[in-house]
Amino acid sequence: MKTQFFTVKDIVRITGITARTLHFYDKINLLRPTRLSDNGYRAYSREDLEKLQTILFFKEMNLSLKEISAIMQLSKQKQLQKLKIHHQTLLSKQRRLGTIITALEDYVSGKDIFNLNIFNSSPILPLEEQYSREAKMIYGETKIYKDYEKKLEKLSDHEKANLSNEFSNHMEHVFKKIAKQIHNPPSSDDVQELIAEWKSYLEQYMTCDTTILKCIANTYKSDSRFKNYINQFSDEDLSDFVYQAIMCYCQK
Repeated sequence: MKTQFFTVKDIVRITGITARTLHFYDKINLLRPTRLSDNGYRAYSREDLEKLQTILFFKEMNLSLKEISAIMQLSKQKQLQKLKIHHQTLLSKQRRLGTIITALEDYVSGKDIFNLNIFNSSPILPLEEQYSREAKMIYGETKIYKDYEKKLEKLSDHEKANLSNEFSNHMEHVFKKIAKQIHNPPSSDDVQELIAEWKSYLEQYMTCDTTILKCIANTYKSDSRFKNYINQFSDEDLSDFVYQAIMCYCQK
């Protein structure tokens, strides 16, 4: 049987890649044609085509041309060892991508960024940790914050996690209840009872005097991150309503 050779046009028709890509692979010595005629026409053997299909397979696995070139020079056994490592890398990226997709779906549906686990398994610190560090920078020298830190130091990591989850659930619960009262005056008894409940959750962490409560109220009103978090529980400006309700509470 006569040896079959393929022209560039043939390879393009078979694989779907462009002639420019094929020429580039030749230029970087990734895939050289078996024959090159005097007039510059390239002729590829069936082995060349098989090699190209392997290159395209590796490229689909998100390997760079430099990595592919290095792998192609290895024995079949060593290639498989390299690809097993790359397989684990792809699985890790798949899990990470799944987290990102879920977070995006939650964000688009209206969930606040604070409640997204987007920075888990990432060099970037989780938002909860970022907020904690930010608070320490701002309030770290105050007595109330130091007392708060001493309280946390006595807890195990598991207890801290449980306390944090419990606090988040309580905040979400009370803000949802306040949202149902948004058409009542902020100073009404029903609203003020809910602010007292909100304060009781804060007091699990720190002593809440009038100064601290007003500071938190102003943060709810001025910090877009907290505004967005609170406003997710209502179609109206719930953060401003909570601000007014806390200020009324402080005036009692």
